[in-house]
Amino acid sequence: MFGLPLVQIILFGFALTSEVKNAHIFISDNAQDVQTTQIIQKIKSSSYFSVEEAVIGNKKIESILRRGNTRCVLIFPPNFGNDLLHTGKAQVQIIADGSDPNTAKTIINYLTSIISEYQHQVYSTASLPFQIIPETRMLYNEEGNGSLNYIPGVMALILMIVCTALTSVSIVKEKELGTMEVLLVSPFKPVMVLISKAVPYLLLSLVNFTFILLLSVFVLDVEIKGNLSLLFFESTLFIITCLSFGLLISNTTNSQQTALLLSMMGMMLPTIIFTGFLFPLENMPLIFRLISNLVPAKWYFTIIKCVMLKGLGFQYVWKETLVLIGMTIFLLTVSLKNFKIRLQ
Repeated sequence: MFGLPLVQIILFGFALTSEVKNAHIFISDNAQDVQTTQIIQKIKSSSYFSVEEAVIGNKKIESILRRGNTRCVLIFPPNFGNDLLHTGKAQVQIIADGSDPNTAKTIINYLTSIISEYQHQVYSTASLPFQIIPETRMLYNEEGNGSLNYIPGVMALILMIVCTALTSVSIVKEKELGTMEVLLVSPFKPVMVLISKAVPYLLLSLVNFTFILLLSVFVLDVEIKGNLSLLFFESTLFIITCLSFGLLISNTTNSQQTALLLSMMGMMLPTIIFTGFLFPLENMPLIFRLISNLVPAKWYFTIIKCVMLKGLGFQYVWKETLVLIGMTIFLLTVSLKNFKIRLQ
């Protein structure tokens, strides 16, 4: 219960890598001349990007990236084309969401490559050696710490699997040991039995979560930028959601082996694939994106990135919080309805 999360957070935090094929980016064309139009068309024609265009001020850039669905903002300054034609040199600014550093670096490389290709095309027919200089910035992660994206994902993965596995055997174990009869003839209501099974694992999971945070800060150099109380509240809510899932599995199975197989193997792949920290969800087909909404770890991953890495408050994660609360109530209700008060 304690060793496995510690090993996983260290191995996954240092070893995992990812690749980006498509990303939603925002382009602010303050010049709106022939040159910027041509560059934007080349970016749109690329299969790597989903482009949204609008002219915005510098103050709105961070609010756009705070949404969480925009990976990068590309800004063309006023007089871009005029500077390029008369001085042979122009600048363009690329601001990427550094909370996912590997994705941000890949997007920057793609954009730089497209701009460089356009530059060579212009140079082949122009009398002046044109030079477009991209200025890049990694917002929320200036130093480019590669662990920032994986720590929230690994936290969601560990808590989801460990918490679900722990509670998945709690009730079915009583059935196998023959002690369920004692519980059924006791004056306790079924809901109290479920709560008594979940509370010890809730405390153990909170201890695991604390260890993970300490390792993240002191070993992997991850700074907690948001409110620590909000972080613990959201993590406690997610742990309760996972425990509720485990109780549902425990109520609907008749052996510990089956319960462990469902909780460990059955939840591992969906959590890894549909959380979004290894494989960008926007690249998946619509059916997979819809399925990902059923995975609690996806919503927790978004919350942790906003609170822990970006330093955002509750007003930015209240929707995800409501989703987790709804999932918890639903799972507890179904678990209670499936709790059999008579042995078969």
